[in-house]
Formats: sequence, structure tokens, C-alpha cells
Amino acid sequence: MKLKQVLATVIISALTTFGMIWGYGKWNQKDLYGGQQATQLPGNYKYAGYNDDGSLPPGPVDFTIPAEAAIPTVVHIRTKTNAKQVTNNLGRRQDPFSDLFDDDMLSQLFGRRNNVIPEQRASGSGIIISSDGYIVTNNHVVEDADEVTVTLSNKKTYTAKVIGRDASYDLAVIKIDATNLPFLLYGNSDDVKIGQWVLAIGYPLDLETTVTAGIVSAKARQLGLNKSKVGASAVESYIQTDAAVNRGNSGGALINTEGKLVGINSAIASPTGFYSGYSYAIPVNIAKKVVDDIIKYGTVQRAFLGISYLDVSGLNNDEKKANGIPESAWGIYTQDVPKDGASYEAGIRRGDIIKSINGVTLSSGAEMQEQVSRYKPGDKVQLVYTRNGKDISTTVTLKNKVGNLEIVKKEKLVDLLGADLETLDPKKAKEYAISGGVVVKKIKDGILNDQTRMRDNFIILKVNNKDVTSVSDLNEAIGNNKQITISGFYPGYEGLYEYPISFDDN
Repeated sequence: MKLKQVLATVIISALTTFGMIWGYGKWNQKDLYGGQQATQLPGNYKYAGYNDDGSLPPGPVDFTIPAEAAIPTVVHIRTKTNAKQVTNNLGRRQDPFSDLFDDDMLSQLFGRRNNVIPEQRASGSGIIISSDGYIVTNNHVVEDADEVTVTLSNKKTYTAKVIGRDASYDLAVIKIDATNLPFLLYGNSDDVKIGQWVLAIGYPLDLETTVTAGIVSAKARQLGLNKSKVGASAVESYIQTDAAVNRGNSGGALINTEGKLVGINSAIASPTGFYSGYSYAIPVNIAKKVVDDIIKYGTVQRAFLGISYLDVSGLNNDEKKANGIPESAWGIYTQDVPKDGASYEAGIRRGDIIKSINGVTLSSGAEMQEQVSRYKPGDKVQLVYTRNGKDISTTVTLKNKVGNLEIVKKEKLVDLLGADLETLDPKKAKEYAISGGVVVKKIKDGILNDQTRMRDNFIILKVNNKDVTSVSDLNEAIGNNKQITISGFYPGYEGLYEYPISFDDN
């Protein structure tokens, strides 16, 4: 009897242990970043000569092995933006002489002319991050594109779909319909050291795959590139290198000598627009969180500390005095703390100096942004600040943009227009000699009212030069595009009128 009990206990214990290991493995897989699922070493690393555990063969630093592993994972992205007709924003009544003269003659006589922005084509680079076709690139590579094509290093070409993008980070995720693709493993940009070797891989100047080498020159650089586009919501904390990067390298890979991704090449510092000594990459520890959010939620789950601040380390005493800042202040100086923000609830007030987040010492706003960008609303971080010469530690529960802890849902951009929309009645469409459209019945508070001079009863015919015949067509045409141009007409007025609008600040 005792033997049976012992055997039963052993069997139950073994099953429990196995179940816990299996359950943990399944849970741990769910917690991994999108595209980087638990798997054996990708084939492209094995072919390049890596050991089964992902380590390099012993020997001096050799660029050939990491380059061979990474080249098949970096793709050439080509975009096409259709030609657009641009006219005055204001309606014009039907001309009384239109029955006597055709439109071309009136244009010649009175100088009326529709301007056309010609078709535009551009190219950049991207990085395959999963075997099923997810690719990360820069937002500015695919922004406003009507068509996106991807060419692999083996010359196979695919049409890509934009999954999502975020101008604040200058990052985007696109996808091609393919399987068993080589992909690049994420590294850890926190481990990147100034002076270490890195390789930049991409398609500069519309050339084939190009690999250049350099060293890391600096970290946590801010250039103001994103801020000029999206304002205060911009996130910049670049890795600076002297690896040669040119136009077309945007969205390409910055890898370490282990062949792992540490950054996404995004910008150059140059008076000519071509490489002049320094290039800049978005750290992978920022990028992988943004990519994961876009894949899982369709939008970035961005967390906010809820403060406005100044980097006062670079200010002289006169500048500090002009901003009402004590001469002794140094580092990240808190200027304002809204009462509905996360920091106010944690006890932080104006004049406090932010010192560290989760044990990571901070000396600039760029470093603080880089740390906060890794978390989502509802996450708790340990923050140390200085007040009256004394260091104080507090727990901050991060919030979203609107000041709560909820997951940010992907909002249909069409809802942000701020208008009552209705599919044009087929009889009216026939009367206007068009296939269909969307009537803007009434303009309310929203983007149309804020950014355009559009008036009620405007009939939408196209979005980004794509035909729109119904409200569902309008939804589909807008999609995830943050910059669009709405084209249409006013009944009783002549001409096609276009309204460019931006969703970037919404």
C-alpha cells in the first residue's frame, strides 16, 4: 500500500513539473516581441557559420560572418505615390460663359489652371523580423505611399501592406505574403558601447545590397527631425555612428559583430543630403516595443510620465534665470506637472530633478524618453528625483495620452474627421454623371473643421487619388494613412477641390 502511494506521488509530481514547464514555455512565448518567437536559430545564421547556440566561431572579429547572416534579411522597399490634382480650396460657382466657351478656352482666357503634383517614386530599406513576412522600416519610407513593393536579396518581389506606422517614432511595420523567410534577430541596444564596431546594411542610392562598417560615436542623440513633424510628441534617442549611410539606407539594419539588430538606420547629418561623416539609428530596444504594439494592437501603446521638462545641463546662468530655473539646477528639470498626470499622483512637482528610472541613470531628456518608451499605460516604474538636495524614490504608474491606464484602441481615422457622412444616393450620382461618392452632410468639431475650409454638402470622390463611392470605401481608402488628400466637388460649383489633412497629432 505504501509503495503504491509513493509511486502515485512520484507520478503526480512528475506530471505537475512537466505541466509547469510546458505552461511556462507557452506563457513565455506569448510574452515575446512580435515576430521573434521562440525558435531554433534561423537558417540564415546557420548558413553563415554560426554555432547552433547562436555564438560565433572562435577567432578575431570578422565582419564577413555577421554580414552574410544579415544580408538576406534586409530588403529593398520601393514606393509609388500617385499623381494628384491640386486646386483652390474655395468653391467657385458655375461660370455663366461655360455654355459659350469650353473649359480649355476659359483657362487660356482667364488663367484658370489646375496644378498637378506628378507621380512620385522613392525607395528605402527594411528589415525582415519574422519568418512570416513582417518587416520594420521608417515611417518616412512608406508615408503617403499608394503602392509599396518589397524586393528580397534573392530578387523576389512582393506587394506589401502597411500594417501600421507612427510618425512620433518614425517607425512603420509592413507585411508581405510569404513564409519561411530569413529574419534578423533582435540584439540589445542597451549593451551598445561607444567605440564598438557596427555594420550598416541597406540599399543606398538605389544600389543593390550594400554593407558599410563604422564605430558607435555617441548614444541618446536628439536631432529634432521628428519634432519638426509631430511636435512635442516626438521620440528621439539615436545611436550615432560613422558607418557610411546615404539616401535609400533609411529603414535598413544596424547590426553588431554578433549579427544581431541593434538599430534601424534613419538619418544622416549632412549639408548636402549625402553622407558626410555621421549617421543615426533608432535603438532596437525602442523599435521592438513599437513594432510589437503595432502588430498586436494596431497602434502604439505609448505611456507618459505626465511632465514637461527642460534639459538644463546645457543652459548658462542667464538662460536659467530667464526660465525661472535655479542656477544650481542640473539635468532634467521638471517645469510643469499636470494634476491629472502620472507624475503628480506620485508626488513629483515643479522644480524636481529627474535622476533615474528603474535604476537607469538619466542625464538627458533623450535618455528619459528612451526609457519611458519601453512601457505601456498601467506599467509601474521606480523613479528617483532630487528635491532640495535630497534624493527621493517613488513609484509612478504610467498613463496614456488622455490620462488613464487603459489600453489604447486603434481608432478609425475616419471618425476623427468630425462630420456626418452619407453614401451619395444613386439617383443623384447619375444626375452628376459619377459612379458614386460620399456626401459630407454636416461638419462638426474635428479635423475637417480645424484644418480645412471645407463646407457642408461637399461630395467626396477620391482619397489619395483612390475612388470612393461609399462610406465603406472611404474607411478603406483612409486606412492607416496619417496624411491624406480628399478630392471632390460642390454641387453647383465647377472644378475639383482638394483638401490635404493630417492625422499625426490625433
